[in-house]
Amino acid sequence: MQYPENLEAKINFDKIKDWIKEECSSSLGTDMVQNVTFTTDLNLLNKLLDQTEEFRQILVSGEMFPSSNFLNIYPFLDKAKIEGTFLYEEDWHLIRLSLETLHSCVSFFTKNQEEYPQLFQLLGMVRLDNSLLRAIERVLDDKGRIKDNATRELGLIRSQIIYEENRLRKVLDRIFREAKAKGMTPDDASITIRGGRMVMPVLAENKRKIKGFVHDESSTGQTVFMEPAEVLDINNELKELEYMERREIQKILMKLTDTLRPFIPELRSAYKFLGMVDFIRAKAKLAVKMDASKPELQKPKEIEWYNARHPVLEHALKQQNRKIVPLNIHLDHNSRLLVISGPNAGGKSVTLKTVALVQYMLQCGLLVPMDPHSKCTIFSNFFIDIGDEQNIENDLSTYSSHLMSMKYFTQFADKKSIFFIDEFGTGTEPQFGGAIAEAILMALNKTGSYGIVTTHYGNLKQIAAKNQGMTNGAMRFDIEKLEPMYQLDIGKPGSSFALEIATKIGISSDIIAYAKEQIGDERVRYDKLLNKLESEKNKFEQLVVESQRKERILTQRLKEYNELKQSLEANQKQLIQQAKQEAKGILDGANRKIEETIREIKQSKAEKEATLVARKNLETHKAAIKPEKGLKPKAADAEVKVIGGTIAAGDYVRLKDNGAIAEVISIRNKDVEISIGELKSNVKLNRLEKISKTTLKKEKKAVAARMSYDTTAKMRNFSPNLDLRGMRGEEIMTIVQNFIDDGHMLGVKDLRIVHGRGDGILRQITRNMLQYMSEVQRFEDEHADRGGSGVTLVTLK
Repeated sequence: MQYPENLEAKINFDKIKDWIKEECSSSLGTDMVQNVTFTTDLNLLNKLLDQTEEFRQILVSGEMFPSSNFLNIYPFLDKAKIEGTFLYEEDWHLIRLSLETLHSCVSFFTKNQEEYPQLFQLLGMVRLDNSLLRAIERVLDDKGRIKDNATRELGLIRSQIIYEENRLRKVLDRIFREAKAKGMTPDDASITIRGGRMVMPVLAENKRKIKGFVHDESSTGQTVFMEPAEVLDINNELKELEYMERREIQKILMKLTDTLRPFIPELRSAYKFLGMVDFIRAKAKLAVKMDASKPELQKPKEIEWYNARHPVLEHALKQQNRKIVPLNIHLDHNSRLLVISGPNAGGKSVTLKTVALVQYMLQCGLLVPMDPHSKCTIFSNFFIDIGDEQNIENDLSTYSSHLMSMKYFTQFADKKSIFFIDEFGTGTEPQFGGAIAEAILMALNKTGSYGIVTTHYGNLKQIAAKNQGMTNGAMRFDIEKLEPMYQLDIGKPGSSFALEIATKIGISSDIIAYAKEQIGDERVRYDKLLNKLESEKNKFEQLVVESQRKERILTQRLKEYNELKQSLEANQKQLIQQAKQEAKGILDGANRKIEETIREIKQSKAEKEATLVARKNLETHKAAIKPEKGLKPKAADAEVKVIGGTIAAGDYVRLKDNGAIAEVISIRNKDVEISIGELKSNVKLNRLEKISKTTLKKEKKAVAARMSYDTTAKMRNFSPNLDLRGMRGEEIMTIVQNFIDDGHMLGVKDLRIVHGRGDGILRQITRNMLQYMSEVQRFEDEHADRGGSGVTLVTLK
């Protein structure tokens, strides 16, 4: 049950239908758009959503699927079912094209039945084999013309026509050359056809000099078109042959139509399938444009939506280069009725209409613009009260029309219903309107139905806070800028911010003060409390964002520190091991030298001269292994020079215990606030030592030089065209990845990848990769004249 009758127009669903029609390829699909209806059958709804989701996957994957000749042949079938009638050549040509598309669709779903099971089930509507298509192909050529060999008789007739035309041409050419040599014809004239007969142009003053018949004359009357008497019989023979050809063609078409007539029931069912495919593809194409998906559909009555968007509003904002603020909402049996309050133009009505439209789209079998992990349910009854329904003829005012809707809601709403009421209670005196609205809302709550209500009335906010099954919602508002944030916050009421907005606009303070007196202190305090709550929430969210940012930085710094620590420890162990090996080698060498010296002294029996030589050799070896003076071990990185002096704000310092470089922000007694990159910290003064700014700048330049990247050279050598033809599938993956990365880094927006058609392997691998690259915004086929599906155009973000 839906209320009112013009519900679809009120929630902009008629616009969604128009968009689906635009995506259809033929009237077969557009006719089905009119049959889109609100359904409460969960199994049917899942089936419709799965069909559209599977087709969306086909579109996103880039698989080749028939995209043309979804033609409506029902008028031809209506004509062919009458005995004694026949279809013309052009009719058969269209039937043939559409049959080829039909069989291509059947072949695709048969081949991919495991990937697309719901679409494969549609093949149950097709009980048509290829015999009719083969019968047409035997008679018609690719251009829709009857083939010469369609029958033996037609072949003989057309052969005779060609023979007679050649004979006629030869005779007429001879006569025309003779007449032209005598100056009887215009200079730039040539043989032509008039009234279906071949004639030659002759100057009017010479028409009596040639025997024949005049069939026509030029607009000026200076030239006549004559059929010479010599070719009269040939032309007559051609005419007779043409009549024979026409009769034979009619006989062929009559026979072909007789062949089609028994297939009419199967064709109607098969073309219903073709229309269904066109319709589902149109829904899938619209889903891709809206970035829509299939949410989790469940029986329990619960709405848990993430990043839901109003598709019509989003489309309008895109044209203005603006982004929509997505909606997050959660309703369950404990909070079924949501009362949304907040300032004017703050997004209350947009939120209500978003939920109404998206829920209606879902129950019409359309994919919806929200995150796929969102949870949805279905409702049997769908009621709305949006806008003005006043009717002069029935003497209904705006408020009366609202009350008529409320009467309907309270009579028919139940646990399976969802309703939407915009600006609840307005249209009459606030005191009475608010009381009636409160009573109606309490009555609707007792029915157990779900609903969303927007209002400015404080009493409705209060009963929503006190009653089970109801909850408040507020549209977020920036207190400092006095601007709406278009975000829904469930769990608390919102303020209209009327006094704040009036003050900002410049309304006199006396007027504001008088208004506060009329409102009452309690109401003003309540509003101030809401304002304070909103302000504190905004500040808290800013602090949370800043805290998360700092936490990310700290995590990154900690990761870098751990990696550096591990690297230093590994290097230290390696250097110690290397030093030990070198020391062992030096020690072994020294020992051997000493032993050799002792042995030489013993062998020479301590002769003075031999002993001096041995000692001299030993001293030479000691000098060889002694470290050179003034040389220090080479550091891996440039040292930071430590200088003396008092540390002050703005100085660069180094932490003595870990060597980290920092800048001093402020000093309070012996506590120092320092900045290490984007991270701030407090340390004791005795842990710091002042360093040279000049040395630090040189070190930063050296680091920058090591980290530099020659963008100019990269841009000069980069080409936006990549040719993959002739490569193997496993070769192109790294090439495509590097090509996209370089293009994105250099700021190139449009790229072109040439992979050719062939078996489609390179194309499939390329597009599968592009689909999951975050840098890629979209990709599509090149224009048919410039390569078509053999070239992929890539647009980067």
